[in-house]
Amino acid sequence: MLMRTDPFRELDRLSQQVFGATGTMARPSVMPMDAWREGDTVVIEFDLPGVQADSIDLDVERNVITVRAERPVTDPDREMLAAERTRGMFSRQLVLGDNLDTQRIEASYDAGVLTMRIPVAEQAKPRKIEVTRGSQERQAISA
Repeated sequence: MLMRTDPFRELDRLSQQVFGATGTMARPSVMPMDAWREGDTVVIEFDLPGVQADSIDLDVERNVITVRAERPVTDPDREMLAAERTRGMFSRQLVLGDNLDTQRIEASYDAGVLTMRIPVAEQAKPRKIEVTRGSQERQAISA
């Protein structure tokens, strides 16, 4: 499934702290997500309000998914009274387990939510193994 350890997470946190996009209760993280399993599929949802679908970029390299999105920068001549929403380019990486089929990922974007569906790989699904009795004779198969 999803790996709980993400080697990029600490780097992500550090860069968010440096650039002022830290996730707190008053100011949530830039790309919050939920993930769960539905049968033979892992579903991941990212909240991306205010992002245009054509600015979302998904890359898969081995078992790492990188999600990039851009929320447009506001007009510099606009006098802002409050500016709490992160603007510009931001990204997040997920490390997937080897038991997911990264060749068949499906992604959709609706109402500010990016949804990815990742099927469990066939070799990772449970399967039945036939057990033969020890007293049965084995037969040679000729071609």
